[in-house]
Formats: sequence, structure tokens, C-alpha cells
Amino acid sequence: MQIDWTPLRTELAACRRDAVVVPFWWRDDDAIAPTEPLDHLETIAQRVGLSVHMAVIPAHATPALADRMDGQRLIPLVHGWAHHDHSGPREKKNEFLTERPGLAQDSARALDRMLALFGAGVRPMFVPPWNRIQPALLSGLADQGYTAVSTFGPRARAEAAPGLAQINTHIDPIWWKGTRDLVEPDAVIATACAHLSARRHGAEDATEPFGLLTHHLVHTPAIWAFTTGFLHEMLSGGARPWTMETT
Repeated sequence: MQIDWTPLRTELAACRRDAVVVPFWWRDDDAIAPTEPLDHLETIAQRVGLSVHMAVIPAHATPALADRMDGQRLIPLVHGWAHHDHSGPREKKNEFLTERPGLAQDSARALDRMLALFGAGVRPMFVPPWNRIQPALLSGLADQGYTAVSTFGPRARAEAAPGLAQINTHIDPIWWKGTRDLVEPDAVIATACAHLSARRHGAEDATEPFGLLTHHLVHTPAIWAFTTGFLHEMLSGGARPWTMETT
């Protein structure tokens, strides 16, 4: 697969020229158990030198997955509770947007289960499935012990609620509404360049970590190849690796 990375290289060069630092992080969703795709994901992470924040589904996560993650190269986050769709008619899929009994209790027990499985290795970032959550729930997340929430798209403010950082992802290479294979690479690159340019011109928060979102369990060879190339281009172009421990 031939990919023209020139626009991304040019935009990253402009960021360096304008002294715009690009903190860069990687979030991968839906982990439950050790798998061959997870092994492949970790191999890429080791090769490029960027840790992966793994959004783990608490209700279905296995002890074997906890044994597999070291909290350094593979960093566990809380991915909702059971990744069950509670949407109503004409609503988009969600687990934490549609009103229902036990909504707040699910996020609380999700963190409890993750702490029981992963101990100090888990990072208290809440990742709502399908990147959707009720705004009214956000302050409660901080009270439950979460320190961050992550959805998709440029954040409007640094904190989603007092004591709860907003740290989103921005690039997703999967064409979910189409083939579920790789989006046209030129389109993904153009989106990344648009975000980076907006940061340079003050239209987006340049201090927010710039996030790549992947889903290792459904990657095709084309998605794997693009992901590896994108990570390499970002890091070789001056983006700085970010994790929840980065200050």
C-alpha cells in the first residue's frame, strides 16, 4: 500500500517551525482477553516507542488479560461497564448517554472491578463506549475516583468537570459506516493535518494530547499498516509521546 505522507510531514514541520508542541497518545478500545491481535499491537508499540492506553471492558475482562498487561507498554483504562447498547429508537448507540436505572452505579463498579483486576496498574480514565456520555454524569465520575474522561474530537475545555481532565482522541482510521476497513488514507491524513493546523492557529487546544484511536480486535492488514505508518510519521515528525504520567 502506497501512502503519501507528504502533507502530514509538511504540517508537522510547520508545528516545529511555529514552536507548537504536539503531545501524542494512543488509545485502543475493547480489550477483554489476551489475543493474537493484542500481541501484534504490543509489538508495534515496542517498535515505535509509544505506549498504548488500553480501554478494557470491565464486566468481561479476564484475569489472564490482567496478567498480560504491565501498566507500562500496555496501560489499562476503564471502558464503560459491559459495552452494552442502551440506546432507544432513533438514538445513536451508547452505554452512558441514554437515561436508565443504575447508570452511575455502573461507572462506579467498573472502576472497582478494574482495580481488583489490575491494581495500581489501572489508570482512572473513563472511556465511555461509542464515545458518548451524559454531561450530568461527569461530576459524579470525579467523585467516584476517576481523574480523566476520554471521548472523540477536540475538547472544548481542559476539564470536563472539576477534577476530571478531558483527554480525547482525534484520528480513527476505520470506516465504521462503510466497509469497516481502512478509511481512504489521504482522507485520514487530511483530517490529521486539519487538526494540527487548527492547533497552530489557535482554533483547537494545542495543549490537549493528540490522540490516535484504534480497535485491535477488528484490524485488517490495511489498518495495521496504516496505523504503524501513522505512528512512525507522527513520532519522527516531532510529536512527543504522552501517557497519563506525563506532566
